[in-house]
Amino acid sequence: MDTDFNLLFDFILEINGTDNIYWIFYVLNFIFGAISFKLGFARELPLLKNIFVYIMLGVGTLIVTIFSIFKMPITESLIIVAVVLAIYRFRLYRQRKVNQENVN
Repeated sequence: MDTDFNLLFDFILEINGTDNIYWIFYVLNFIFGAISFKLGFARELPLLKNIFVYIMLGVGTLIVTIFSIFKMPITESLIIVAVVLAIYRFRLYRQRKVNQENVN
């Protein structure tokens, strides 16, 4: 059974070849990881703590990108996580807005 879950990897490989593929996936993983962190897990932090968190996210993304290069669906999973969290936050925003209108 040959399953192919790496559609994004094949697409980027077809467009760019192997030149800079690690850094392309690093940037994609970092962007979607930061979006997922901000939507789902971030609290209001002081500036220095926020900088530290994003530096650690960058270091962790260096390691996670290696799995993307080995054709594991890391980037695809981060995209799905970001979309699901965005839908959740949007619905939460709408629910709070309705509740606030009912109170007034």
